[in-house]
Amino acid sequence: MSAAPSRRPASLSRAAATTYGTNVAVAVLSLANVLIVGRVLGPSGRGTVAFLTTVAYLVSQLATLGIPQANVNISAREPETTPRLATNSILAALVGGVAAAAIVDASMAAVPALGGPASPHLRLITLASVPVLILGVHLVQLAIAQYAFAVANLAVLAPPVVNLAANAALAAAGALSVRSAVLAWIAGQVLSTAIALWFVLVRLDGLGRPDLGLGWRTLSFGLKAHLGVVLTLANYRLDQWVMGILSSARQLGLYSVAVAWSEALFFLPTSLAAVQRADLARGDPATAARQTATVFRVAAVLTIAMGAVMALLAPLLCTTLFGAAFAGSVPQLRLLAVGAVGVVAMKLLGNALVAQGRPLRQTVAILSSFAAILVLDVALIPSLGGLGAAIASSVAYGFGGLVAAVVFGRTFGVALTELVPRPSDLAFVVGAARRALRARD
Repeated sequence: MSAAPSRRPASLSRAAATTYGTNVAVAVLSLANVLIVGRVLGPSGRGTVAFLTTVAYLVSQLATLGIPQANVNISAREPETTPRLATNSILAALVGGVAAAAIVDASMAAVPALGGPASPHLRLITLASVPVLILGVHLVQLAIAQYAFAVANLAVLAPPVVNLAANAALAAAGALSVRSAVLAWIAGQVLSTAIALWFVLVRLDGLGRPDLGLGWRTLSFGLKAHLGVVLTLANYRLDQWVMGILSSARQLGLYSVAVAWSEALFFLPTSLAAVQRADLARGDPATAARQTATVFRVAAVLTIAMGAVMALLAPLLCTTLFGAAFAGSVPQLRLLAVGAVGVVAMKLLGNALVAQGRPLRQTVAILSSFAAILVLDVALIPSLGGLGAAIASSVAYGFGGLVAAVVFGRTFGVALTELVPRPSDLAFVVGAARRALRARD
């Protein structure tokens, strides 16, 4: 059998809205979970949980080798390859995940400072989840390639639901600990992967035979895209690992709260990129560039507005909700909000480059941002802690976004003025908001 492509949604804007709504729900649930863990375990406990989950997330993404990026492109253009891509993905997740977890654990044992504030036992438990995390990423991209946004959204929503429910129950029973919080996080990731696997087995004709030729083809494209993916993740997560090494668990706990709030600004471009990806992979370069430029301008307007509101409400979001001990998160959140537009540019413009088969060009922008954040993190974190990390991130995001705009423009022959928001974009946003409000009345 061969996997038949799912029907394209009648309205991609509606699919984008649903995906964004899911990501907003994920943000709310995740922040509620951060609030519970922070309140019960304090900044140090929250910092340890953040360190362990960040390490597992980073290691799993590093070990994907870009296969998810190749999966979505190949499956979108050649749906008949999907069952074989799924089987190859399972094998790659198992082999790559075990190898990556073993290498990281051995490195931390050899250099204890790399292990941060976590105990070796809890670190080993967390690293054991890496193959499951890798498989989930592989399979969700196959669902997205076939426009199965509902399944992808459910897989994204499952982890914070499980995490919040478990931690809330444990906190109410007086049994919440760093260990139980990490185990709850792992349980959510397992459920997410199970949802994606169910979809592949039941709705996409199941698994095909292992295909070495397709595997090499997937890996060839994936490795080109992988550097960009790795550097993007490093931009978002490396600072927390560096803080775990160069600073205290308390400082990491404060910064993790600011990051948790600021990442709500990333959900819009992430949702738009996911919904656009299959169309951009199937389309011609001129159409892909035009569609991306239009979506970017609207997303930039919305992100600037949301960032301003978040900066204004920072004292409420950090100190009022989390307590006076988290007052240091307020200036950090305001600084992170400033760099959000740069993230929009890297995500949306880079997504178009990868979809059109030019992943290395996306990497140029992300590498620029990574270099900036690495240098600034090392220079600023030892003396400024979380505030230094926030400054580094905001500057690096802005720089990377500018480079992404230049590379996008030169690749597709688009003038940079096409990426500058216009009054019509603001009018579109206002009109869409009014229509949404009227629809609720």
